[in-house]
Amino acid sequence: MYNFMLNGQQVSVGQDINLLEYLRDYARLTSVKNGCAEGACGACMVLLDGKATRACLLTTAKVSGKAVLTVEGLSALEKNIYSWAFSTAGAVQCGFCIPGMVISAKGLIDKTPAPTSVEVKKALHGNVCRCTGYVKIEQAVLMAANALREDFVPPASLDYKVGDRMPRVDAKDKTLGTAQYVDDMYVEGMLHAAILRAPCARAFIKKIDTSAALALPGVEAVITAKDIPGRRHQGHIIPDWPAFIAEEEETRYIGDALAAVAATSKKIAQEAVKLIKVDYEELTPLLSPRKALEENAPQLHPKGNLLAKTVLRRGNVEDAIAKAKYVVTQDYQTPPTEHAFLEPESAVAVPNADGTLTVYSGGQNVYDDHHGIVSLLGVGEHDVRVVSKMVGGGFGGKEDLSVQHHAALLAWHTRKPVKNTLTRQESINVHPKRHAMEMKFTTACDENGIITAMKAELIADTGAYASLGGPVLQRACTHAAGPYQIPHVDIVGLGVYTNNPPAGAFRGFGVTQSCFAMESNINVLAEKVGISQWEMRWRNAIEPGKVLPNGQIADQGTALKETLLAVKEYFESSPYAGLACAMKNAGIGVGLPDIGRVKIKIEDGKAVIYTGAACIGQGLITVMSQVLAETAGISSSQMAAVEPDTYLTPDSGTTTASRQTVFTGEATRQAALKLKGALAGATLSELEGREFYGEYSGITDPMGSDKPNPVSHVAYGYASQVVILNEAGKIEKVVAAHDVGKAINPTGVEGQIEGGVVMSLGYALTEDFPIKDGIPQVKFGTLGLFRAGNAPEIKPIIIEKNKAELAYGAKGVGEITSVPTAPAVAAAYFRLDGKIRPDLPLAHTPYSRKK
Repeated sequence: MYNFMLNGQQVSVGQDINLLEYLRDYARLTSVKNGCAEGACGACMVLLDGKATRACLLTTAKVSGKAVLTVEGLSALEKNIYSWAFSTAGAVQCGFCIPGMVISAKGLIDKTPAPTSVEVKKALHGNVCRCTGYVKIEQAVLMAANALREDFVPPASLDYKVGDRMPRVDAKDKTLGTAQYVDDMYVEGMLHAAILRAPCARAFIKKIDTSAALALPGVEAVITAKDIPGRRHQGHIIPDWPAFIAEEEETRYIGDALAAVAATSKKIAQEAVKLIKVDYEELTPLLSPRKALEENAPQLHPKGNLLAKTVLRRGNVEDAIAKAKYVVTQDYQTPPTEHAFLEPESAVAVPNADGTLTVYSGGQNVYDDHHGIVSLLGVGEHDVRVVSKMVGGGFGGKEDLSVQHHAALLAWHTRKPVKNTLTRQESINVHPKRHAMEMKFTTACDENGIITAMKAELIADTGAYASLGGPVLQRACTHAAGPYQIPHVDIVGLGVYTNNPPAGAFRGFGVTQSCFAMESNINVLAEKVGISQWEMRWRNAIEPGKVLPNGQIADQGTALKETLLAVKEYFESSPYAGLACAMKNAGIGVGLPDIGRVKIKIEDGKAVIYTGAACIGQGLITVMSQVLAETAGISSSQMAAVEPDTYLTPDSGTTTASRQTVFTGEATRQAALKLKGALAGATLSELEGREFYGEYSGITDPMGSDKPNPVSHVAYGYASQVVILNEAGKIEKVVAAHDVGKAINPTGVEGQIEGGVVMSLGYALTEDFPIKDGIPQVKFGTLGLFRAGNAPEIKPIIIEKNKAELAYGAKGVGEITSVPTAPAVAAAYFRLDGKIRPDLPLAHTPYSRKK
């Protein structure tokens, strides 16, 4: 028997088990999150005798006789102060890491009531945040320390409209650990799932024998490909991804599922998986896109190994290059990247008495999940309901089916609730990554530095399945020439299947890769011309009314030059400052249907927002609340919102392409205008039961349009970022000026900028994803993620110029923040030592892990 104090109460545990498992599964203290279970992320931080310690590294035996404190055990005063500080500072985005941050903060403040910024950074070293960039978390800790010293009483909440710094509506619950993520759910009688994965990246599966697993006590079901009643192959655009690999078929990557088990405990389910016998022949995997394109390469899919080809041509490139004064040609290579969202994928499927199925998900669109599950089960649309819980980060990595379909299948067969949660290593092996790309860029200019032509060839490794590889390739190509006036472009991109883990959506959506190449070429040209990196970009920057390289005419809200002016002083202040610019679309565009939908229903005297749009940490519901308040003239206290639910909320599309603020924001404005009209003749309470619907559809032209100036996207954001090094090559400061059209919530915009910058500092300097024989050679702790102590000073600058009515002029900022950072870092090192660094992560820097 092991006895210890837990949140001030004596507890006795009869077995020596992992403390994280005990706290979550037995004590039901779900503020303690399971982010990695390897002691790397800090999401499970607890205070052990006053010291911040990772629960996943402890057992009940190790804490015997000691005191354990979780966020649930904080005093009422502390809960009030920490939730106020983290909310007000804007320190909360997806929120999954925040209770762990609070514990680390309390451990520091209890010992050091007036900590310095350096001490805060040190205290947070054990906590990873993938969303915020740490800046506002550090501010929140300092605010909390000051408030606790001075017996500060947080003020009552205020009313907020468009442009105000409104605290996120979900920040308090996330800070205190009461917000519910899927793996926090417990359903009576719930079974646990475990999945048998491929034995190697490419294997011919001869036989799958599940008999021993089925015989294990506690196992209620073992299913394989033959147990799928509907369509086995899934996919956003191309249904090429089987839910299970069948006998007499080949696996395509290490994450392929062969069988799924449902059992009465996680331990039994995992034991059962090990009992499944697979007879297979290991085959040589295709690991290189170039090898996959060879004539004699094995064909991984029925239509071959070429997933997609994108071509964008304007003008006469070869003639322009021949006539140019200066020409630069350079090969570039970028690696696959792990999203490293803090919440591993989880789903709970619950059969209902009427024969329907409810699936609780943490994905980026409940309707995408619904479409896949319905087709997999072969049932009617109304037979499946998908409800979103809180989403602990996504960045594009939670757009594909990962756990939802297997949980649904097992629940369908057992008629019992089933939870399917990936371990962190499973998540790393299974979900799609950022595309690795090989690129060859040629850029030409005249004697004055005016860019006359660019030519690019891109080869993207889309891995085993399509996912969103086609659209990612399109965006990489349509943005490859950058936000400049270039009359002659010739861009060809190929997306190629291999036996590596799939590649799909990731913040920046292909543009992070092509921007790195283009911006690096521009810096070499600037050297040849004899002008600065800033001057080179100023002379070529897109302006309102001018034509972008993809043919679209820049609108009057275009403010690239304003972002350049905003960073000029910082660039010129240091001999080791590097600069990069970027553009990024808002919305799916290229002629595809793209609709935002919102319903506002008056319930219990409040205007309740209904939308299927997922909030994955970007603060969408807060933005919608501000739009509603601004438009309808009602107060924040008169509003509420429901979680995305395919039975209740209208489909507003996937949270992707920096689209939700624009599309769902505008749909909110349209619905709110109708509510405003109704309020002209009645009070809110008198409108009880009324519904007001709003919709916005973005009309664009398809790829390959024969129009001279096609509209590829409804809006573009623009950015200029400066990275400043010291003489030793360490980053001292990043200045990021972003044209966001209109900042609905400036605190939220700053948080997106800071988070995007830090994420891409890792992309530039430390993150890698080594793969051997198709198998990732990393775990969470070796990914090279930036921590609080790595993050330099970041100065976000918000540029607002757009006067359009659409979503009050907002453009969306989620993705572009991470696009120009890596090339700006490379540009700074180019100024430091004159070396071109064409591969990511950059070699020969103080941050390099490979010396």
